[in-house]
Amino acid sequence: MYMRLSGSDLRLLKVFDAVVRHGGFAAAQAELNVGPSTISNHITALEERLGVSLCQRGRGGFKLSEKGKLVFEETQRLLRHMEDFSVGVSILKGKLVGEIRVGLVDAIVTDPGSKLHEAFATFLSEPNDIRFEVSQYQPQELLQRVLNGTLDVAVGSFPHKAAGLTYRKLHREQHSLYCGSIHPLFGKEQEELTLEAITSEDVVGRGYWRDKHHEKLGFRNIKAIVYELEPQLILIRSGKFIGYLPDHFAESWVSAGHLRCLSPLAPTFDCEFDLVSKKGIKPSQALSKFISVVESTHLQE
Repeated sequence: MYMRLSGSDLRLLKVFDAVVRHGGFAAAQAELNVGPSTISNHITALEERLGVSLCQRGRGGFKLSEKGKLVFEETQRLLRHMEDFSVGVSILKGKLVGEIRVGLVDAIVTDPGSKLHEAFATFLSEPNDIRFEVSQYQPQELLQRVLNGTLDVAVGSFPHKAAGLTYRKLHREQHSLYCGSIHPLFGKEQEELTLEAITSEDVVGRGYWRDKHHEKLGFRNIKAIVYELEPQLILIRSGKFIGYLPDHFAESWVSAGHLRCLSPLAPTFDCEFDLVSKKGIKPSQALSKFISVVESTHLQE
């Protein structure tokens, strides 16, 4: 005999969905706005209602059971259908509705190639009842969150592409090599600088780049690793490291006399920025429209 869902069942399934997406009870607290003991009680009630064990929790951490994985897949399917129904009814009123979760890499607001602010302005100029959730993560975490459904779309530069995703090209970002004002290279005359001397310096690199990336540029002394641009800038300004930064991000610091650009003597490189979404999932009308607006905005000259 099949199970008839009630309103309380739907509430329990939404709690379960949030817990799985966030990877545990504690991490789901902010979204659910309740404490971990309440969340635990909800999961226990859902397990009793379904008659299966959904997950392991405790000192070993949160982990879905095999049946829990199947329930999560069905839960996501159910919630998508419910969202589609709400959207379909609202379309009759001539409005775009729903929630769109967008992930971004750090330090792109000064990039003249990024037209995201224009895309948001264009999208939101039409009648809508959209709730945006915009967050910031490292490139590989963005891809993982789009894959697991925590994010609907992500914008960033992704050195290592993940399968199961669609990548739409938006723009390119140039990176050059920089040193801080108290670094020995800062005060040297241009004719004194050699590529050999520059590549022998200690470098702060990024953890999401493979070693071959640094070696291709001629650097082997990677003495510090970061995952965001602001920590990289701090270490470069310490005078103990040189490192690559996006030119738009470094521009104001160069103008203020805090950084020196060591390129084009040192090689530069470009990063391609993509809009990423998950393959095989039919987007809502609102999400499809948002993707289209972001893409078309960046194609405009």
